[in-house]
Amino acid sequence: MDYNLYHTFAREKLGIEYNDIELLVTAFTHRSYLNEHRKTVKEHNERLEFLGDAVLELVTTEYLYTNFSDPEGILTNWRSALVRTESIGAAAARAGFEPMLRLSRGEKRGTERAREQILANSFEAVIGSMYIDQGYEVAKKFITENLLDTFAQILESGSWMDPKSHLQEVAQSQEGSTPVYKVLEETGPDHDKVFKVGVFVGNQLKGVGSGPSKQSGQQKAAEAALRQYGKA
Repeated sequence: MDYNLYHTFAREKLGIEYNDIELLVTAFTHRSYLNEHRKTVKEHNERLEFLGDAVLELVTTEYLYTNFSDPEGILTNWRSALVRTESIGAAAARAGFEPMLRLSRGEKRGTERAREQILANSFEAVIGSMYIDQGYEVAKKFITENLLDTFAQILESGSWMDPKSHLQEVAQSQEGSTPVYKVLEETGPDHDKVFKVGVFVGNQLKGVGSGPSKQSGQQKAAEAALRQYGKA
């Protein structure tokens, strides 16, 4: 184990001198790595992730409550957009977390979506390690600089809205039309249906999505349409 690598990362990327560098190493250790190194590795990052998730939600909630006077429902949607997997996974990637991850050989060859989830989990785990080693204010500073600073972009893009609401706003703004959803196909037995849904704007098919219910199919279709508009 090259602890110097993690000390250097903490110092240069996180701006922190860890008292217990083992905490940071654990924060980057995926469950799969432990499964392949049981003789030398005793803990993976899920407990730190559990703690970091709580710290992240508190810091984000405090930030929104302090800086905005909008209703609770709006603040909840904004918080969800900030702490969702895509947002914190991207923050971890920007902070250079990926080369520090300790993964099994199989996980290293995983899908892009799986890697995004692993990065998001590591972001929360690192926050947990900071909280234990350095305290709340240091963890808060890291979250503010690496995640909350993206909030203006989230507001501008409208990505905090659910896909159907966002698409309706985009379609009405750009084309003066309201999206219409139509079931294109139903497949599977009654207990395991799959609904293929299309969303049309001004009689043009803008997106197609599938799901186990009409509602989930509509959400997927709206997401596809937003990508076409360049708003996803």
